[in-house]
Amino acid sequence: MSALGSGASLAGSRRGGASATGHLILVRVAAAGGATRAEVATELAPLFTHKLSPADWRRLAEKEIGQLVANGFVTETKTRLAPTDAGTLAAARYLGQKSYDPRPWAELRDIALIAKGLGLEKESPARLKPLSRVEGLRTIIVQKAFGLSVKKNVPPTKLRAQLAVVALERAFGNRIKAGFGKGSALSAKAGRLLAGQLSQIPRAFATDGKLISELAAEYAGTTDTALDGLRIGVLRGLGARALEAGQTDEPEAQRPVMPVRVTAPAAPLAPAANDSKPVAKAAPKSLRPDLNEFAQAVKKAAAGRAEGWPGSRKAFISHVWDAIRVTQPSWQVSEIEFKCMLAEAHRLGALVLANADLKDRKSIKDLESSAVPYKNTVWHFVRVEE
Repeated sequence: MSALGSGASLAGSRRGGASATGHLILVRVAAAGGATRAEVATELAPLFTHKLSPADWRRLAEKEIGQLVANGFVTETKTRLAPTDAGTLAAARYLGQKSYDPRPWAELRDIALIAKGLGLEKESPARLKPLSRVEGLRTIIVQKAFGLSVKKNVPPTKLRAQLAVVALERAFGNRIKAGFGKGSALSAKAGRLLAGQLSQIPRAFATDGKLISELAAEYAGTTDTALDGLRIGVLRGLGARALEAGQTDEPEAQRPVMPVRVTAPAAPLAPAANDSKPVAKAAPKSLRPDLNEFAQAVKKAAAGRAEGWPGSRKAFISHVWDAIRVTQPSWQVSEIEFKCMLAEAHRLGALVLANADLKDRKSIKDLESSAVPYKNTVWHFVRVEE
């Protein structure tokens, strides 16, 4: 069965109304100057041909145009399609506008439809203006992907700090409200390392700009971080949701917000038996700790590795981390997440960290691997309560 055969019935139009796919076609027809059938098929193809073959998309477009004409949304004069009053009203409603202002197709595509794809169609034109620039589009995609406010334009440094807070809260299983505030407690490097854990492939990023551009591309569903590549990613998501939305008279029913995509780590392969293909093992379920669970496990690990005299015993953070990796595999936390969780637990009084006032050359390696920069100090030890 072709892609069209399996999905065209979902994308069809109801009697008297327009489907989600039909509304996208209607927006193109309602652009300044209208459109021909060929222009509709060609210019909307990038939204659908990642899901449908070119031939299936053209057949679907013809069907949708026919429905729009039959239902009184579009008229056709010779080879030119134009919207009726009902069509312009439907296009305006789809784009979250009270009235329709015919604009060039390029502007509708790059601003209005991008806003629709990101769930921002009800925002003011001033808030949508950043969508025309690659930095603005990257920022808004990341804000939407991680549930951050899009009410203000934020510089990369502030966005990185906000992402670090998101990553810290996720490390605690979203069972605490992290208190880094604007992120001033973490150094830029530490904050960027922590925010980098939000990537589908957690890694270190050299700059805040690189972090934001890569996250934006991931959550737009593309590998291209340039402006056109991000636009195509968002528009493809809009087209895919239109195909999935099915028959509807109400465009609001499409759930237009771009979803946050969570990618699980690749499952390891089990040994093959009888020369058969390896079978993927189910990835272990992540059971992130809350603050109390985390603090208790850290204190227990520190007590078994503490050094010093009674009343002043403490354990290197790196030694505690080595123990936690072994005893708490279900947490699935990275080293940078663990260290930032330690800093937050210290800030909240759940445990106590200490720094190395006097540095012994014999333990310099342990000190360096234990370092947790926080505000104006660097922690190296977990204190053991006795």
